[in-house]
Amino acid sequence: MPSMSSIARDWCPNLRAETLSGVVVALALIPEAIGFSVIAGVDPKVGLYASVVIATVIAFTGGRAAMVSAATASTAVLMTGIVHDHGVQFLFAATILMGVFQIIAGALRLGRLMRFVSQSVMTGFVNALAILIFMAQLPQLVDVTPATYALIALGLGIIYLFPRLTTAVPSPLVAIVVLTVIASVAHLPVRTVAELGELPSALPSFGVPDVPFTLETLRIIAPIALTLAAVGLLESLLTAQIVDDMTDTPSGKNRECVGQGIANVASALFGGMGGCAMIGQSVINVTSGARGRLSTLVAGVFLLVLLVALQDLLAIVPVAALTAVMIMVSINTFSWRSIARLRSNPLPSSVVMLATVGTVVATADLAKGVLVGVLLSGVFFAGKVSRLSRVTSVLSEDGKTRTYFVDGQVFFASAGTFADAIDVTEPVERLVIDVSGAHFWDISAIGALDRIVLKARRHGREVEVAGLNDASATMVERFATHDKSQPALKQSH
Repeated sequence: MPSMSSIARDWCPNLRAETLSGVVVALALIPEAIGFSVIAGVDPKVGLYASVVIATVIAFTGGRAAMVSAATASTAVLMTGIVHDHGVQFLFAATILMGVFQIIAGALRLGRLMRFVSQSVMTGFVNALAILIFMAQLPQLVDVTPATYALIALGLGIIYLFPRLTTAVPSPLVAIVVLTVIASVAHLPVRTVAELGELPSALPSFGVPDVPFTLETLRIIAPIALTLAAVGLLESLLTAQIVDDMTDTPSGKNRECVGQGIANVASALFGGMGGCAMIGQSVINVTSGARGRLSTLVAGVFLLVLLVALQDLLAIVPVAALTAVMIMVSINTFSWRSIARLRSNPLPSSVVMLATVGTVVATADLAKGVLVGVLLSGVFFAGKVSRLSRVTSVLSEDGKTRTYFVDGQVFFASAGTFADAIDVTEPVERLVIDVSGAHFWDISAIGALDRIVLKARRHGREVEVAGLNDASATMVERFATHDKSQPALKQSH
């Protein structure tokens, strides 16, 4: 049972910072949620309701304090097909199943898979996301009035210079307030939030998706739900790792999987689309001073208040103010040190990072970029480890026995090299394969040993495998196919 002090640290280490950070995040969520609704092909209220519900629920169920989840681009781009072909009700049904899959993933403790994501992939993910965040602001920088550029420049100036005066109030919030007042008083010709799309005027209502409960419905929604669940968890767990590093605090990855699932189920039941963690808003939250769950809860609740009770005030906020905040996020998110380290880092690490960035930017799909990065990391790692094994040999004085000494790790990537290093055609009477300095990891390694022994016997050679450690001997006993009645495999002790 957690103590009251631990609950207080988890929820509200600093009331003012948590509250003000949540307010900034709520404002920053609005253009994103509306834009992602357009991408998915649904009404703006679907994205806005999703952001309200997901942020509010994840504050209680998530495994990473101060991280913000809401409607996201990475999930929105996957929804267009089902919305176009079957309608928004099928999207809600798919979102519920998406949440169920994520809950199952958490129960199966799949959050442990994050350990297989290398630092190079993480850096590439962060840099690619920073680029995507900036590219998403480009429509607000093209074919706009000079006043828009002036407001964005002023907003960035406030964001970066105001902290020199005081950090009591988050500078992005100050920038939004100041720019809103200037634009409203001076009647500047700039776009406002009201022009982004129709804002909802009522509270989200509970309702089960209006779809037939049949196997055909399941056939339609299951593939997209599984894809949404995988992409959502991938982005959420990567974002959680980034926030871990920013705050020097740990998070519960498996709890985050379950929490994301619960939040998405709730979102669909209240008329929202699926979502996941948002690195941009999470960075805003953390850099504004938030460290607890209260900031995420405030973001969700205050967004609802803005939409319903303060809609008139929200409508006059200039888009330029929110654009300035998001440009700041892209600048702060990008790992600028990674550019300088391209020459000093090992070439494979740099290739993985650049491949991750290039794939994400080219496809606008974070999941594909991370998948490419992880696969490349695996290939480079396998190549590196495969070179750690070594085979040497000596011939006995009488020329009748060749002894091979195998050192290192023998597995699928090094099994071929191991097999090629042993010459079974050499005209000797006996081969001794000393593996006391090696370890056999998988059936590929055992298969290579099988091939060596069987080929040697076909050439009339007597074969002895000596020095198997306990684990390797167990693998041989279970999976080897060569005749055990032949000269014994000797095990070291």
